[in-house]
Amino acid sequence: MLSYAIVIAVCVALDQIVKALAVRFLAPVTTVPIIPRVFHLTYIENNGAAFSIFAGKSVFLIALTSALIAVLIWLFLKLPKTRGYLTLNTAFALVIGGAIGNLIDRIRLGYVVDFFDFRLIGFAIFNVADCFVVVGCILIMIQVVIRSLNAPD
Repeated sequence: MLSYAIVIAVCVALDQIVKALAVRFLAPVTTVPIIPRVFHLTYIENNGAAFSIFAGKSVFLIALTSALIAVLIWLFLKLPKTRGYLTLNTAFALVIGGAIGNLIDRIRLGYVVDFFDFRLIGFAIFNVADCFVVVGCILIMIQVVIRSLNAPD
C-alpha cells in the first residue's frame, strides 16, 4: 500500500515541479518551439477542464474533481493488493496522482497550468498531470478488457 502512496506522491510532486518551471520560465515568453509547427511548449492558464469545457466554473470543477478523487480512492482501496492487481493498482495511483495535481492548481490558482502543445494535430494544450490521468485510464481500460476476456462464463 505504501508503494502506491509513493506513486501518487511522485505524480503530484513531478506535476507541481514541472508546472512551477513552466510558470517561471515559459510564462514570460509564452511559447517555445521545440519542433517548429509540430511541438511547442506553450504556457496557458486553463480555467476549464479537458478541452476547456466548463470554463470559468472553478467551484464546480473543484467539487467534481474532489468527488471523483474520493470515488477513485474508495475503488482503489477495495482492490486486492496482490501481484495479480499490480497494473490495475498502479493505474489507479496514476489517475489519482494526476487528478490531485490538477486539483491543487484549481484550488491554489483558480486555473490549471498547461504547456504541452502538439500543433501538428491541433490537440488541446495539456500538462504532466493530464498525462498521468490518460495513461492510468488507458491501463485501467486494458485491464478491464483483459479481465473480462479471462473471466469464466
